[in-house]
Amino acid sequence: MHSFFHAPFPRRALALAVLATGASSAISQNDPTTTVVITGNPFRNFGSELGAPASVLGGDALTRARSGTLGDTLSGLPGVAATDFGPQSSRPVIRGLDGDRIRLLDNGASAIDASSLSFDHAAAIDPLVVERFEVLRGPAALLYGGSATGGVVNAIDNRVPRTALTGLGGRAELRLGGAARERAGAAVIEGAVGGLGGFNWHADVAARKSRDLRVPRFTPPDGEPARERVVNSAGDSQAGAVGASWADANGYIGAALDTYRNDYGVTAEPGVTIDMKRDRLQFSGDRKLGGPIERVEWNAGHTRYEHQEIEGSGEVGTTFESRGSELRAQAQHARILLGGGELRGVFGTQLEKLDFSALGEEAFVPNTNTRSGALFLLEEWKGPAFSVTGGVRAERVRVKSDGDAADAAEPRFGAASQRRFTPVSASLGATLPLSKDFALTAQVGHTERAPTYYELYANGVHVATGAFEVGDATLGVERSAHAEVGMQWAAGASQLKAQVFATRFSRFISLDATGNTFEEINEEGELVSLPELAFRAVRARLVGVEVEGKTRLIDRAPWTLDAIGALDLVRGSNRTSSEPLPRLPPLRARLGVEATHGAWSAGATVRHLAKQTRVPATDVPTPSATLLDVNLSWRQRWPQSWGGAEALWFARLDNLGDELAFNATALRNARELSPLPGRSATLGLRVAW
Repeated sequence: MHSFFHAPFPRRALALAVLATGASSAISQNDPTTTVVITGNPFRNFGSELGAPASVLGGDALTRARSGTLGDTLSGLPGVAATDFGPQSSRPVIRGLDGDRIRLLDNGASAIDASSLSFDHAAAIDPLVVERFEVLRGPAALLYGGSATGGVVNAIDNRVPRTALTGLGGRAELRLGGAARERAGAAVIEGAVGGLGGFNWHADVAARKSRDLRVPRFTPPDGEPARERVVNSAGDSQAGAVGASWADANGYIGAALDTYRNDYGVTAEPGVTIDMKRDRLQFSGDRKLGGPIERVEWNAGHTRYEHQEIEGSGEVGTTFESRGSELRAQAQHARILLGGGELRGVFGTQLEKLDFSALGEEAFVPNTNTRSGALFLLEEWKGPAFSVTGGVRAERVRVKSDGDAADAAEPRFGAASQRRFTPVSASLGATLPLSKDFALTAQVGHTERAPTYYELYANGVHVATGAFEVGDATLGVERSAHAEVGMQWAAGASQLKAQVFATRFSRFISLDATGNTFEEINEEGELVSLPELAFRAVRARLVGVEVEGKTRLIDRAPWTLDAIGALDLVRGSNRTSSEPLPRLPPLRARLGVEATHGAWSAGATVRHLAKQTRVPATDVPTPSATLLDVNLSWRQRWPQSWGGAEALWFARLDNLGDELAFNATALRNARELSPLPGRSATLGLRVAW
């Protein structure tokens, strides 16, 4: 990742390291001689990098990796898994943490939806129109608040053009096949406004339609007959956006309006479908200045989100609505000469507002209002031998419950009430280059997160978890301490990266079984008993390791051949109950090769998922699985008479052995009804001009 990584290193040693550590999905996605600029890094403008490990998925690698959900698209990256509540609902899991501990961003602003509330709620980000994903692994609370305790996923598109465009350009993509017999396509077109130098416009559309997921033959729980399809897992989505900006050499300012629709089946409820709608207006800008403030950036947006859970009869069972607004602004101060080095940094503020409501049979959370404001400061001192980064963030959060409606037939939430919190987070990191090609990194930090509205006020049956969930309005802020060390090495086309981390929670908000049960009459008129789960503050610990590597085996024009590898492991314990934390990914290893010959490229990857036996008493072990994937692509330059476009034809064959595999990070009731996809082929074409 560092541009100074270019000195030679014994290739055999790296090859042995790669073979010993498994395989990688992400390390080969970028030219290793090019510095990867993380747009979420506030220090990027003066050539520095965040201490936290980051992955970037873009270009041809993103084209090959795209799946129907955000979680499945990113799940091959080191340290990143997916929640997988069926093939339509899947959020990223980073280092064993999910839900409100993973911050989802859309061009640097909050991607407001209801996906953190429930596993069956899809994220309102369509991978089809995204040009690049950036994933920060580990605490990023200084930049984005306590909901980034586990990490950040930033989806980047060009809906607000950031640079002055010249002429007309765009891209289009068509995909067919896969285990869900998917038909998907997207088109983007953008250009400059004629006669108005610096004014740009953008438009995009996307659509996806898929059928029930095909999987290897399996036997569902409760004595149901064996099947090869995941029942009620089809989906149909559409997205579109328009945007405009004015840009010059010193920055840009612009706005965009986008919409997203997604209708899909709920795997755990055979007769239920979800009708999701998300509309978003965003404003953003970035401007270079002179004097003590060198640069200012801002991002503001308003989102209207709604989804309805529709019963098999066609009636609307429950309606969830979110209305959210955000304003984020930060400024970069001029350099200060200090102690033989340079001190630079950013300071800023972030304001957020979220109004949530749920009406209907499965409304297990009352109407709530959340307001938060934060101030943050990050500084980097860069000396001749090493660099140090540090910062602090202070927040004020208010969460208010409207309680029961005056005419509520069955009061559950009590009177209106509110809680106030003051989370404070801080971190300190260092980077030590030991040579031109090798560097060590270290980071320590303290993170605090305010409880969410559902952790405080939930009280009702949550069908997705198959339980009666109870919040705790007396919860305090979640507190954790984090430590991490890492190394990065690169020489030419070869790279090796490794991180070891540990996070200790003195107060971890966990959803645990109480031992009580709740009885209700289901739709068939039968009496069913559901376990009671309660949000509680416990002590917890997470430790893990991530290794990824790549080495060039053959470099004889026009041939190249690379070996790639990655391994990641996270172990988590509830130190209060002495049980493992739930839904943790097992040890995962990848080993593969990538070859190029002129315009052709091909690759094969073996993915191994170890058996997950470290599970709490409410879960069961997940068996191991080994999957084989291959891909082939051909880059073609079209003649000028066809517009001079560049086309990428690609084919992807997944799970060639048709191995039955289950996702340990999925909720148990969804995991047992929806294994990982079976043998499938995807064909596609991407054209850019």
